[in-house]
Amino acid sequence: MTDVNMEVKQQELLEKYDSESRFRVFTNKTTGFLVSAFAVAISLYHLYVSYFGTPVTLKHRSLHVALIVALGFFVFPGFKKARRDRMPWYDLGLGLLALAPAAYIWIDYLGIVHRAGIPNQWDLFMGVILIALVLELVRRVTGLALPIMGILFMLYAIFGQQMPGFFGHRGYQWQEVVNHLFVSTDGIYGTAVGVASTYIFLFILFGAFMAKSGMGQFFNDIALALAGHTKGGPAKVAVIASGFLGSINGAAVANVVTTGAFTIPLMKKTGYNDEFAGAVEASASVGGQLLPPIMGAAAFIMAEVLGVQYRVIVMAAILPALLYYVGIITQVQMRANKKGLKGIPKDQLPKVKDVMKERGHLLIPLVFLVYMLFFSGKTIIFSAFLTIIVTVMVSMLRSTTRMNAKDIFEALDSGARSAVPVAVACAAVGPIVGVASITGFGLSMAYAIVSLGGTSLLFTLIFTMVTCIILGMGLPSIPAYLITATMAAPALVQLGIEPLVAHLFVFYFAMFANITPPVALASFAAAGISGGDAMKTGFESVKLSIAGFIVPYMFVYNSGLLLQNTTLAQGTVVIVTSVIGVIMLGSAAEGYFWATISIVPRGILFVASLLLISANLAQDGVGLLIIALVLLFQWRKAKQQHREVISV
Repeated sequence: MTDVNMEVKQQELLEKYDSESRFRVFTNKTTGFLVSAFAVAISLYHLYVSYFGTPVTLKHRSLHVALIVALGFFVFPGFKKARRDRMPWYDLGLGLLALAPAAYIWIDYLGIVHRAGIPNQWDLFMGVILIALVLELVRRVTGLALPIMGILFMLYAIFGQQMPGFFGHRGYQWQEVVNHLFVSTDGIYGTAVGVASTYIFLFILFGAFMAKSGMGQFFNDIALALAGHTKGGPAKVAVIASGFLGSINGAAVANVVTTGAFTIPLMKKTGYNDEFAGAVEASASVGGQLLPPIMGAAAFIMAEVLGVQYRVIVMAAILPALLYYVGIITQVQMRANKKGLKGIPKDQLPKVKDVMKERGHLLIPLVFLVYMLFFSGKTIIFSAFLTIIVTVMVSMLRSTTRMNAKDIFEALDSGARSAVPVAVACAAVGPIVGVASITGFGLSMAYAIVSLGGTSLLFTLIFTMVTCIILGMGLPSIPAYLITATMAAPALVQLGIEPLVAHLFVFYFAMFANITPPVALASFAAAGISGGDAMKTGFESVKLSIAGFIVPYMFVYNSGLLLQNTTLAQGTVVIVTSVIGVIMLGSAAEGYFWATISIVPRGILFVASLLLISANLAQDGVGLLIIALVLLFQWRKAKQQHREVISV
């Protein structure tokens, strides 16, 4: 397949499975330039306020939403089959209308503050416009799920007194609901938009600059150089490259399509079947959002919601994320061993020295970012701003990565466009979170989940997991987390689980909705590239991600896996035993270690691996003993098979 054909197929898959990528491509150069200039202006505004400071909260958030929604109507067509080479007059009108609520807030800010919850007709009029435009744009960008949920929650706020049981409440007038969603910081201009207008926008912009400098190519090349020659090397390349890129951009489906176009054909060429090749790419791409330091920007939302420092989230997330990837790598290795797959010959691979010489300097911005976030004492916003500047400067060190004025313009343009789906989704979550805050829906939902689980923590966790996967179907990662954090996390907190642990638990399963059938967009996109069956690829993705499905249960029962309240010695024991446990879990899932594992030892190994992941010394000892016995049995079995092969 030629490069042109591959690009066409990538775009087709993106548009099919990732509605966030259905941008207009204008044939009229003047229109295209004006829209790009508007996008660049949005990026420059966010860079400006990150350095000089943001205006008053409501003013800044309203302007952010207005600019993003306007750009959204300019670049996203109303329907899948609508023409994408021009902008119809009504989308231009809707885009300009989107600026009106922010202009109104800036002009009458003192009046809005003085009215303090007693809206006038203009307040209500502008509020209705804002809500309608946000819901319409999010329909275009992410599909029907979010707008339908937003409308249902607003109806729930108005007609709540007619709801039965503990979901009933006193009910609110529509004017109260509109005013709460419009001029309070608990509605559309809530925490999610606050984080989107600062941290998230800047890190998406950082990702655009990194992509423009060639970071994606660097990750692919260095992964090939390090792991391409090993057994099943291309699959390991997919895991490494997709994990790093997923952490930076947080876009699972887009990551699958862009990285997968390169890695999936390589995996198939070395002997992996279609479904497994697609599943490796899907599970690795989704896992990037669990991987520090950026975690697809969700860590910033979580820190804001919980009121803790960003570094606390990152430190807690490190070990579970690494265990997730160890689980995938283990199954990749075991599948290669079982099928006798080879890697790519070294003479066909780039050399580490050459890759580092050509593009290794692109790691400097990442190292600088980590330093700024964890050791400089500077704010996250300022750190992101400086990192973008450093990225541009570092790109100048080599001609192959050097960014000229056109590249910088395109990065500013791309960053603003890429921010639209996340930012408008954060705004669209406003009606859900806002209504939940005034009606107590979150507590009612928590009560329902706890009631279903009874006195059993395990059953409550299972019901919470199912709830998170259902709520996360077809949604971008950040709104998926916000919705599950509002509806499901309180149930775990009610049972005495630490809020951070509860939020990480729901975040994991909200992310896994992307690979869990029947709605598994990342898996389906990967199947579109591999040519495999979509549902089989989804189930294969779940199997590859089995460590990710189990580890959240483990850190709920023992927060040592989050390296909290633990000494260096205890933390070392937890890391060693949990890594061994995940390796054994992957072997049990794949059914291979030195030789094929029959069904009974496989089940025993599965149980023993769970004992190790639990981070309890007594259970660790039992688990290690059982694993040692199973591996001894496997070693003898492999030795016997080797003798039989020699004798034949």
